[in-house]
Amino acid sequence: MSSQIERNPLTALRTATIFLTRFPIGGNNSHDGTALSATLWVFPVVGVLVGLCGAFAYYLGDVVGLPPALSAIAAVAAMYIATGGLHEDGLADCADGFGGGSSRERKLAIMRDSRVGSYGVAAMIFSVLARVSVLGSLGDPATVCAALVASAALSRGAMGPVMAMLPAARDNGLSAAAGRPNMGQTLVGGAIAFVVAWFAVGFGVALMALFVSVVAMLFVAALARKQISGQTGDVLGAVAQVVEIVALAAISVR
Repeated sequence: MSSQIERNPLTALRTATIFLTRFPIGGNNSHDGTALSATLWVFPVVGVLVGLCGAFAYYLGDVVGLPPALSAIAAVAAMYIATGGLHEDGLADCADGFGGGSSRERKLAIMRDSRVGSYGVAAMIFSVLARVSVLGSLGDPATVCAALVASAALSRGAMGPVMAMLPAARDNGLSAAAGRPNMGQTLVGGAIAFVVAWFAVGFGVALMALFVSVVAMLFVAALARKQISGQTGDVLGAVAQVVEIVALAAISVR
C-alpha cells in the first residue's frame, strides 16, 4: 500500500486537475500513477472547480431568462465538458460490463472496450436525467450553485476510499499503476469534501449528504467486489457519478 502523499498543495492540485479535468493548464494525464495516488486528498478541491463550472453555466442561463430545466441542462453540460465525460464514461463502462458479462474476465474485457452498449447508454441517460431533474427542482440559482459545489466535492472525495478498500481488478491500467492509497489520504480528502459541503449548504444538510454519499460509495464498492473482485478506473468514475447524484438528491430535500 502506498504511503506517499504529495505535500505541496499546488503540485498536488495541478496533477489531480490534469487527470480529472480538461482544463488547459498544460501537461496530460499520462503522468506517473504513483504521483496521482499521492494527490487523492485534493480530489475534492478539483471537484469544487468542476462544480463552479456548472454553477456558472446555471447562473448564466438564469440571467438570460432560461427556464430552470434548461439552465440545469446547461450546468450538467458544462460539467461534462470540464471533465471530458470522464466519470460518465466510467459509469457507462461499468454498466455494460456488470450487466453484459457472464464472468469476471468477460466483464473486465467489456469494460475495456471503447464501444458503449445498451446498458451503458441507459446508465448515462439515467444519470443526466437525475441530475437535471434535481437541479431544475431547486430553481433558485444560489441554492443550485451551492448544491453543485457540495456534490462535486463529495463525489470526488469518495474515489479515494474505494481505492483504499479494494485491490486493483487488473494487473495493468491506471488504477493498478496508482496503487492503493493509505488511510491518511482518504481521511484528509473526506474531511476536505465535508468542509466544502458544510460551507456550501450548511452543517445539517452537509451531514445528510455525507451520510448518503458514504452509503452509495459502499454500495458501488460492494457491487464491484462481487462483479470483478476489485476496482478499476471505470469503477471510480461510477462511484463519482452515483455519489454526485445521491448527494444532490439529499441536498434537494433540505
